[in-house]
Amino acid sequence: MQRMGMRRAIVMASVVALTGCATVTTPTKGDPFESYNRTMFTINDTVDQYALKPVAKGYVWAVPEPVRNSVTNFFSNIGDVYIAANNLAQLKIADGVSDIMRVAINTLFGVGGLFDVATIAKLPKHSGDFGLTLGHYGVPSGPFVVLPLLGPSTVRDSAGLVVDYLGNPLTYVHPDSVSWALYGVNLVNVRANLLGATDVLADAALDKYSFVRNAYLQRRQYLISGGDGNTPDYGEAPLPTYDDEGAAAPAGASATATPASGTAAAPTPASGARNTVPGNEYVPPRAPAGFPSFRLR
Repeated sequence: MQRMGMRRAIVMASVVALTGCATVTTPTKGDPFESYNRTMFTINDTVDQYALKPVAKGYVWAVPEPVRNSVTNFFSNIGDVYIAANNLAQLKIADGVSDIMRVAINTLFGVGGLFDVATIAKLPKHSGDFGLTLGHYGVPSGPFVVLPLLGPSTVRDSAGLVVDYLGNPLTYVHPDSVSWALYGVNLVNVRANLLGATDVLADAALDKYSFVRNAYLQRRQYLISGGDGNTPDYGEAPLPTYDDEGAAAPAGASATATPASGTAAAPTPASGARNTVPGNEYVPPRAPAGFPSFRLR
């Protein structure tokens, strides 16, 4: 009976995957795996909503914020070891030396990395992994791909994950049960830190998949190029430009509306003034610097 139940589950999962793959007949430019990606994105999102996110919320409820900050600092300090190696491999000597100094200072004076003393000492935190190192030396990213459970990636970054795993100091912790426990704690802690970001994403994005895809690719290109690179072209129409005084007028319409006969024209606000009620100005939510990624950083 158990084997029959397992077979049915496998068949149902296959049907869902095949159904999802059939939903996109014309993939978006630059995203040839879009059908598969959208299916896997939905699966990952479902797992997150019903498994990982509730655990992360429970973690936030049970663990005080100072302790969570120390957990973040601890894993960040471990991640700086591998980040330093990648920056040195990219011949970013200053960044690599800075990363090594961060590890030394936080380990010695930050109680094993529980406190981020290096940032107070004006040593900035960097990002680095083998996918970025490959990109630095001109290896093309390849198509965008959504990995099971791991989320957004590219063909190049997916290949780099193997080296990232081998270069992660947690991989060499023994016994293996302790190593995987540390990976699990880091995963839950990272997800807890992203609770606010994913809530903003759910509220703001009409198409979560496209939003995450574009944000991920732009972020990776930014990290490789130092902010000077071109973002991927998906053939999407540019957003309209709105000035501070109001929305753009439709084509063929006069920029200034003429009041109807016998109706007094509304007073024109002074230059620089905003036509808003004090205290009711809308302040858009600030997007996070990065997007969901469970690499040590």
